[in-house]
Order: sequence, then C-alpha cells, then structure tokens
Amino acid sequence: MKYTYTEKKDTRSGFGAGLAELADTNPNVVALCADLIGSLKMEKFIEKAPERFFQTGIAEANMMGLAAGLTINGKIPFAGTFANFATSRVYDQIRQSIAYSNKNVKIAASHAGVTLGEDGATHQVLEDIGMMKMLPGMTVINPCDYNQTKAATLAAAAHEGPVYLRFGRPVVPVFIPEDMPFEIGKGILLQEGTDVTIVATGHLVWESLLAADELEKEGISVEIINIHTIKPLDEEIILKSVEKTGKIVSAEEHNYLGGLGESVAGMLSRRRPTPQEFVAVHDTFGESGTPAELMKKYEIDADAVVKAVKRIIERTK
Repeated sequence: MKYTYTEKKDTRSGFGAGLAELADTNPNVVALCADLIGSLKMEKFIEKAPERFFQTGIAEANMMGLAAGLTINGKIPFAGTFANFATSRVYDQIRQSIAYSNKNVKIAASHAGVTLGEDGATHQVLEDIGMMKMLPGMTVINPCDYNQTKAATLAAAAHEGPVYLRFGRPVVPVFIPEDMPFEIGKGILLQEGTDVTIVATGHLVWESLLAADELEKEGISVEIINIHTIKPLDEEIILKSVEKTGKIVSAEEHNYLGGLGESVAGMLSRRRPTPQEFVAVHDTFGESGTPAELMKKYEIDADAVVKAVKRIIERTK
C-alpha cells in the first residue's frame, strides 16, 4: 500500500490541534462550545485564548445564534458540539441565522456517524450530511484522518462563508502526509487504477485503501479518490476517473439517502451516466456497540467495499 501509518489518532483531536494553531495565528477566531469542551478537544485553544472562548452550556440553539452575531463584527466563530446536536437540534437556527444570512460561522461537528459507538442511536447521526448540503451556500467538509482534519480546520477559518466541518470520535490510522495540501472543493487522487473508481469520504477512505489491497490480490485495479469536501463536489476529478473505469463505488459513514453517494449519482446522471454501488448505511438508525462491530454490521467497512466493487464488476460484464 502506498499509504501506511505509524500511529492512530481521533479526527476530533485534529480539529483541536487546528483550533489551537488558530488561537496563535488568527486573532479573529473565537470558539464556542455546548458543554463538551473535552469531547471537542478545545482545551488548548482555551489555554491560549481564554478571552476568545464562550461556554454556552447545553443550549445549542443559543450557541448558533450567538455565533451568527459574533460574525457581524468580523469574528470567525467555531461552534462545537456533537454532530447530532449540531444539526438536528438546531436546524432552524442554522438555516435562518447562519445559512440564509450567509454568516461566516464554522460548525464543528464531532462524534459523527455510528463510530462514536457505545453512546448508541440517540447520539449517532447518519443524516447530517444530507441536511447540511441542502442549505444554500453551506460548505460541507468530512476529512479522513487527524492530519487532514487539522488542515481542514485551518482551511475552514480562511474560507469566507458558513462551513459544516464533520469529524469523529474513534482513533483511526493517520496516513495523510502532514504537508499534503488541503483545498476546499478539490478531491485528492490517492491511488490510480483501471477497473473501478472508489470515491470515499471520512473514515471510509482508509477502509477503501484496505479494500484496494485485497482486491489487488485478485487482479482487480481500483482508483481511489478522497472526497473530503462533499459540497462543493469536485465533479471533474470524478468524471475524469469514470471516463477511464466506467464504474464507481461511493463509500461513506452516512445514510445512503442524502450523502456523498447521492451527490455523486446526481452529478453523473446529468453529466455522464455511470453504474454505481453504494457503501453506506441503508435507511436505519444505529445502535450501541464498538466502532468495529457497528461498521461490520452496517456494512461500511473494508469488506463491504470489496463486496461492492465485485458487485459492480459483475453487473457490468
């Protein structure tokens, strides 16, 4: 495998590291949190810039309104809580006060997907990408590891406009080079191949690389694209790949309804109809369990990617 790792870290710690760096480099950055400082890894930011931190308590709707207000005087607020509470609980406030008003708020959404694990279905969110990408003007970012999440945090601060930044709880391999450029709206070709294109986001990028190793043993060559920005979608990198392979698998830790896969399918239906398979959760809520157990049960692990690639090859013979 071209990409290997020497350590595992949670992506939320990548956010914390990026936010701490912004405390030193951008005096306009402020942070807000809904009583989850430790979970969002905001401690270092608070140590560096306590006067630029606001603890709102368990009042997420108020936090979003406060964040929107802070932008009026040029502040760049990062409003952090669990992804479930950052979307479902406060959708009206985000729509009206942030998206409709085009406020420069960065929504920092941790513990996304089923891999937050044992907290169970009430805290696991599998609808958030769909909810947020439908808001006009909202940028949606879902990085894959610690280094990319840190880079995404810095890029979000530099971007003018509302951003939904999605990351997770579990420790996962750190495999993206620290110096790899991060450009909002531009996918990254991680591996070239000729038989099938895989577009993956978040935790499923590493699972797709593992799947590619297994498939290579069987003589199947896959091309892997890291789609860290779901909106705006990098259409050109996908189109260039499917022009070569003629088939595509999308892989994400999200409901197949409304996620990356649907964005890709919609784009391809308009520009280049292409057979597609979805690796995603199929219209259900999660449950309590370890991240590995849940990824296996809901068929969003490396083995599920392997099966999806073989299905689409069989379909297109």
